Amino acid sequence: MPLDDAAPARIETDVPARLDRLPWCRFHTLVVVALGITWVLDGLEVTLTGALSGALKASPRLHLDDAEIGLASSLYLAGAVTGAVFFGWLTDRLGRRRLFTLTLGLYLTATALSAAAMDFWTFALFRALTGAGIGGEYTAINSAIQELIPARHRGRTDLIVNGSFWVGAALGAAGVIVLLDPRLLPPDVGWRVAFGIGAALGLGILYLRRFVPESPRWLMLHGRVEEAERTVAAIESCVHIAPDTAPLARIRLRARARETNLLDVARALFALYPRRAALGLCLMAAQAFFYNAIFFTYALVLGRFYGVAADRVGLYLLPFAAGNFLGPLVLGRLFDTLGRRPMIAGTYAASGVLLLATAWLFVHGVFSAATLTLAWTIVFFFASAAASSAYLTVSESFPLEVRALAIAVFYALGTAIGGVVGPWLLGTLVGTGERLPVALGYALGSLLMLGAAGVEWALGVAAERRALEDVARPLSAELDV
Repeated sequence: MPLDDAAPARIETDVPARLDRLPWCRFHTLVVVALGITWVLDGLEVTLTGALSGALKASPRLHLDDAEIGLASSLYLAGAVTGAVFFGWLTDRLGRRRLFTLTLGLYLTATALSAAAMDFWTFALFRALTGAGIGGEYTAINSAIQELIPARHRGRTDLIVNGSFWVGAALGAAGVIVLLDPRLLPPDVGWRVAFGIGAALGLGILYLRRFVPESPRWLMLHGRVEEAERTVAAIESCVHIAPDTAPLARIRLRARARETNLLDVARALFALYPRRAALGLCLMAAQAFFYNAIFFTYALVLGRFYGVAADRVGLYLLPFAAGNFLGPLVLGRLFDTLGRRPMIAGTYAASGVLLLATAWLFVHGVFSAATLTLAWTIVFFFASAAASSAYLTVSESFPLEVRALAIAVFYALGTAIGGVVGPWLLGTLVGTGERLPVALGYALGSLLMLGAAGVEWALGVAAERRALEDVARPLSAELDV
């Protein structure tokens, strides 16, 4: 039940320490699969919008041009920004678990409606609503994963989950190869069926989410300590915990008489942790422009400059997606061992340098479609880990009470600053048919990544293998953890 006047004025519990001492078990695997699907769905949606660009242009019903495809992509991101803020606010108020069904339901409905779009504006509206569902998922999912995964596994798990975006991208690319084959489906039907893939995938995950409990940390903060301890006990019953005579760390909290609001977020960001706020904004904005500008328009580049047919784009996206997923998978453990600051700064810097080199080679006509794909695969091996680490940083650097809303604020600001304009800008540059303007757009993304690397090196937080309550003390904590 919600916190009320009968709730204790003070709370003392070892729930966080018990969660962090757990060995990896099937419960954690369930959490990763059931909640990590969000990133798979986002990867699927982004890939479909990009890989289907040729089919959307050729559709006798929609007949979109390059700028309209870029604008639809930007509206998807704008919807994600709006959804992140609104549903992030609800997530901190109502809990992580309640929002799972709501945001996933919105996504399923909107992506199915995208398949039924009859003109540009209905298509753009449904893409914006799809983005709102995905944006809402980000806040609830990242909060829950951070709060349920043991501290020593938190970095690599978060990176791999975020990197699973590219599993969705691969599914989308493979689906496009089949569905855009004119021998199988008419041109104006294949792209519609493609959008149904996301809805079908999301329906299957609704069942798994029934078994994911509410975050014990969220329950604890809202005065529901007994429920939190029962949830942890249920998880512990599934694993063998070696006897330990050392007492577990306990945390003391004051029961909150009101719900978290934007004033609490503002206090955490600008009064308690202004340096972390500046860092989070830089990381999120840089990776948002870098990724959204380049990836949303990748199919346009292949078609415009290399003559790749719409039904062949998926073949080029598959190795690209593989490199993006391998980055967090291979490098993820180093974020927990070598540490956050060197790995985040290193992956951002490597991405920026490699992208700048790729832009120079592109403008000089060195690449073929295949070698450009190889170059992007190398660039985004590092960039994928960098982008995932931005979400890791903002989700573990602020107090528990404002975690979801803080994630939403940084995602919204970062995407608004760097992401929304990116696809439209690069789409317009590609539409010129000239290599130099496109290369200059890539160079801008490179400079943003290099700047973010410098900010991380100066302001980075050593959060590796530390409890969330140690990285950022809860606003309601009475004593240091």
